[in-house]
Order: sequence, then C-alpha cells, then structure tokens
Amino acid sequence: MTFQPAAWPRKLRSQEWFGGDSRDHIYHRSWMKNQGLPADLFDGRPVIGICNTWSQLTPCNAHLRDLAERVKHGIYEAGGLPLEFPVFSTGESALRPTAMMYRNLAAMDVEEALRANPLDGVVLLCGCDKTTPALLMGAASVDLPAIMVSGGPMMNGWFRGERVGSGTALWQMSEDIKAGKMTREDFLDAEQAMSRSPGSCNTMGTASSMASMVEALGMALSGNAAIPAVDSRRRVMSHVTGRRIVQMVKDDLKPSDVLTREAFQNAIRTNGAIGGSTNAVIHLMAIAGRVGIDLTLDDWDTFGRDVPTIVNLMPSGKYLMEEFFYAGGLPVVIKRLGEAGLLNNDALTVSGDTAWDQVKDAVNYNEDVIRPAGEPLAKQGGIAVLRGNLAPKGAVLKPSAASPHLLTHRGRAVVFEDIDDYKARINDDDLDIDETCVMVLKMCGPRGYPGMSEVGNMGLPPKVLKKGITDMVRISDARMSGTAYGTVILHTSPEAAAGGPLAIVQNGDMIELDMPNRRLHLDVPDDEIARRLAAWENPVVPPASGYARLFHDHVQGADTGADFDFLVGCRGNAVPRDSH
Repeated sequence: MTFQPAAWPRKLRSQEWFGGDSRDHIYHRSWMKNQGLPADLFDGRPVIGICNTWSQLTPCNAHLRDLAERVKHGIYEAGGLPLEFPVFSTGESALRPTAMMYRNLAAMDVEEALRANPLDGVVLLCGCDKTTPALLMGAASVDLPAIMVSGGPMMNGWFRGERVGSGTALWQMSEDIKAGKMTREDFLDAEQAMSRSPGSCNTMGTASSMASMVEALGMALSGNAAIPAVDSRRRVMSHVTGRRIVQMVKDDLKPSDVLTREAFQNAIRTNGAIGGSTNAVIHLMAIAGRVGIDLTLDDWDTFGRDVPTIVNLMPSGKYLMEEFFYAGGLPVVIKRLGEAGLLNNDALTVSGDTAWDQVKDAVNYNEDVIRPAGEPLAKQGGIAVLRGNLAPKGAVLKPSAASPHLLTHRGRAVVFEDIDDYKARINDDDLDIDETCVMVLKMCGPRGYPGMSEVGNMGLPPKVLKKGITDMVRISDARMSGTAYGTVILHTSPEAAAGGPLAIVQNGDMIELDMPNRRLHLDVPDDEIARRLAAWENPVVPPASGYARLFHDHVQGADTGADFDFLVGCRGNAVPRDSH
C-alpha cells in the first residue's frame, strides 16, 4: 500500500460552482438554497453526491431511499454536504429484453452526472446486479473519490419447511412441472414464499456475487456484501459509509488508487471461493477497462482455477445469504484466501486499510456454511475458460454448479437457431434429442438478442426430464442468471451474430467438452467450417435508430466485457465550462 493522502484543507472541485461572489457563483448557490440549505454549507466543505438507483420498477432496490437517508446522516456528521440524485436503474426482474442491454446506458448516466455537477465525491447505492457494475464503471471513468453501499439480499424464502432460493427455486420448480413432479397449483403457492422482503436475490446470484466483488475489490467497507436488506446493520453500514466518504475526499482517495491489478486478482479468487456468478466475468472486465487494467479471460483461469469453492450457498450448495451473513460473511472468505496465500494482502481499500488488515480478525461461526479449505464444496471452483474451434475467443463454465459426470463429454448437437426457435420446439415430443446430446442456442449474445440475455440455462425437454435426467450440456453465446445451475457453457465468443463459429453449427455435428483441459471442440473439418462460414448470412437486422442502434453498433464482445468501444477508459473529472 503506497497511497499518500492529499493535504487538507485545500480548495475542492465544488468550489468552482459555489466558492466566490461572482454572478455565476451567486446563481449556483441561490438556486441550491431554495431547498432550505443554510449558507454555511457552501463554505468549502466536501460536497458528496448520493447516486441512488432506487426505483419501484427495480424491486431489489426499492428500499434504497431509506439507506440514502442513513448515508446523509453520516455525511452531515463528518462535516460534508450530501446531495442525492437519481440515475437509470437497471432492474433484472422486469426490464426487457434484458437489464444487460442497459448496463452501459446506466454507466453513461452516472459518469456524466458526476462530471457535470458540483461534486467532490460520491456514495454509490446499488443492489440489483447490473446497477452495481454500471455505477462502478461510471464512477471509475470520472475518478472522483467513490464508495459503494449495496442494498443487501432479501431474507430466506421458505416453502413447506424447505429453503426457497430466489431464482434457483424458480428454475428447479419450472423443470419439476415439466417432469410431472409438481403441480401448477403448488407452483403458484410457492410464489408467495420466494420474495418475502426487500432486497436482492438471497442466493449467490449475480447481485450477491457483485456485492462480494465490490467488497473484494476494496470499493466498499468490509462486511458490506452479506448484511440482509432488512437488518438494522445494513442501515449502520450506510451511516458509517457516509462518514467515510467525507474523509476519502479530504484524502483524495480515488477509484484508481484502489482498483489495481492486484485488487482484480483478489476479486477473481474471491469469486471462485464463493461460487460466484459467471456474470462477474463480464462485469469485472468492463470495470477494469474503465481504469486501464488489462484484465483478460485468461486471468480468470490463471488466478481462479485452483481456488476451492468453500461457500455452501445455492445454486452450488444448500444455504442462502442470510446464513452466509450469520456465519461471518465475506470477511471470513477473504481471510481464508489470505491464510492460503491466495490474497494480495497489501491491496488498498476505501477504508484506508489493506485487504488483510480488514479481515485478519474475522471469525467463522458456521463451518458448514463457510467450509474449511480442506473440505470444499468443489476443489476447483472459479470460472473455467474454455477455448477451441467453437470458441476461438473463449467461453465460460461454472464447475461448482455443473454435473461432474458431464464435464468431459462428447455428444450430438441439437441446434436452436435463436430463442424463438428454442421456445417453439423444446416441448415437442418429436424433437430428436436425448440426454447424451448437446443443446446449442445461437443469436443470444450482445448483438444477437440484443443485449445478451439470461437464457443460456435452457430448460431441458420434457421427454428427457421425465426420465429423471436433470442436466445436459448446453452451449450458447448467452448469459445465465447467477441463480441458475447446470453444465452450461456461456459467453461463447465471437458470438453467432458477429459471425463466430457458433453460427454455423448444424444438427448432428459432434461437440466435445473437456473441462479439465479447458477445451471446447466442434468435430467438423477445418475446411468444412471455413466453407460454412463463407456461405453464412447474418439474420440480425440492425435496429433503425435510438439506443438499440447505438448498442448494436458499439457494443464489444463478451470476451472483453461487452462495454461500448467509446466508453473504455477514464475521461476524468475536469470541471466543464460554465453554463452562462
């Protein structure tokens, strides 16, 4: 840790708006005072933005107004001026075609709001999974002092004495209906038990994974990731975060000081230890791109391959986030990594302490929830990065959520040309498919869907489910929900809509998966692949206009984070020209 705090007091950025007696300074202050703000709040103290993704259309974030008030209390206590503002809220549960379509839009909103306004620092309030990377991407591209507060997971779901994991139970029950194991009436009854409090998914889905990534990166205070949304300690976390951001502004502690290559290595290893979402791959690479860190798919294999999954949570295990918090939460996991020599101990965090200093005294209160390193849920957790002639730029698979007997497999391809083709044919009893086949779904990547939706965990055909089979190898250029499970190969790059080899897979082709050797192979001669690619015609029609056209024209591949090409990098926080 080499960070040297800046001198204090000094003139802050917000004083370009508020610190003088010119016409424009008076103009800026007088309008702010119509909210009842006393004159001495503009005396040069830190002005802190509270970037809030509250929205009733984003149920995971619907309680963030309360947390924002707690943040304000802390900012006022520490001598700052809090100013709350809204940004686009990317809620996965309702947005169509997918919240991923709008992650970059939200990041643009955050970046421009921070740069254009009289702010010296910001507290980022997030929850639903895409809001977390979007806010951090935008803040990193401005590089003002920033710190995150997650909304926290919802309470455990319970149905007839069994835990109900948000998302995970939905996929399971949906398959049980097709297999004839569950009635639709019971399914509707279980609906009432799935989401029984404010907060994000209570499984180790993408929301909880990204909250953990933020903490592992050092961009939130220690313990932030797992506190349930309705626990009073979530309010305390918000309050003390408000205090901390004021000191961060005084010290000039910025995202670029914290988001180092070592921090990203810590996050990759943490994701393996918690059995985190495959979506974290895309989001961390996009965040790294904003701070100039060259993070690649190979880094995920290099740093995460031999990390055991020790957190026993759905969808990989049996518990939920509530138990994870009670067991000690992410600080215990990070401590375990440090003890195993898998942590960059000296990585700086927003607390001002090192990654190790924050967790060295953490205590594990339940070793069935957070297991000893010698008794992991999976010996090799992390994210497996597969390559081969079917995925020249890579594809990903989550071993801890897969079926071990399928991790080495050769099978006949059953191809669905797009999601509509899949929906039209999957329930057909005449579909030529059995459990040895490999299901292939095309046109679901960033450009193809568009937006790269969470459809990669294709439901199995009823004729297979009725045999008692619960998993098959599935391949696509799509994502899957972090709450999902199965031997599902995702993010195949280049995507089909970009002319990747996935586009020319045909029914009956043999496909080989060799996860231990990280190989994904289409067993078709090279000259035949070349012939098919030369004859292939792209069925995707670019949108005529609007944000959808901007997305289509500028989104990068999943293998580099699916950011817009023109948003990569940091554009800084220079004060723009005045408006008068």
